[in-house]
Amino acid sequence: MQPPSLIPLRLPPQVLLATRMGYPVSVSHSLIAGIVGTGVGTGGLAVVKLAGFIEVLLALALSPVLGFGAGFLFMVGLYWLFRRWGPSTVNALFGKLQVVSAAFMAYSHGKNDGQNAMGVIALIWAVHYSQDFSIELWMILAAAITMGLGTAIGGWRVVIRTLGLRITRLEPVNGFAAETCAGAVIEAASGIGLPVSTTHTIGTSIMGVGATRRLSAVRWGVTRGIFSAWLYHLPLLRHRRLGPFKDPGGRTVATQSSPKVHS
Repeated sequence: MQPPSLIPLRLPPQVLLATRMGYPVSVSHSLIAGIVGTGVGTGGLAVVKLAGFIEVLLALALSPVLGFGAGFLFMVGLYWLFRRWGPSTVNALFGKLQVVSAAFMAYSHGKNDGQNAMGVIALIWAVHYSQDFSIELWMILAAAITMGLGTAIGGWRVVIRTLGLRITRLEPVNGFAAETCAGAVIEAASGIGLPVSTTHTIGTSIMGVGATRRLSAVRWGVTRGIFSAWLYHLPLLRHRRLGPFKDPGGRTVATQSSPKVHS
């Protein structure tokens, strides 16, 4: 058996189902939980590097909180700065600026989530073929092309409708604030090498922006459904115990050994 190969095979059906239903879920959470679950099922709890795992969990847990807080405070600041401007003038200005904020959000998303995909590809390659953990050019290109194709094909259209229309009413200035804050949080996490949920961060940023009007401006019923999808989507404990697996040459590979890491 080949445990690491189960990770990319198990996750797409869950992600596609959630996307089809319009629920934004965290692929970062799923990948990390899948890797840890597969490792525990194969080699026991001893294979988990606890310090690194706790650091990742803290980053994943704090990013939505930071997204909500940053979105709320930044939106309050914008309201104060442009309090003397008319709504049409503000919308005209931020209608143009939102193109920049959307590009920044897209860049930060790729910078963080793209590295997650590359890491999983490199892990599978190291375990099955090279025994050396390193990022090759073809891995970077594979992650970039597949993420780009997924976005271009439109798999996120239903999710975009949920984030952009169902959580709260967004004007151009609100969209600019949410995208800027989410991009800043994700960019900061990428700068220190931590994976975060870009979906959770932009979702909570939108909630924070909407809450500046009044708490009832956020459709909390929709957000409860999103949070439920997030909790369900953690497949950590769904991996059964797996035995030793074989490499392409038919040799049994010890599950406790780790590939060499090239920094």
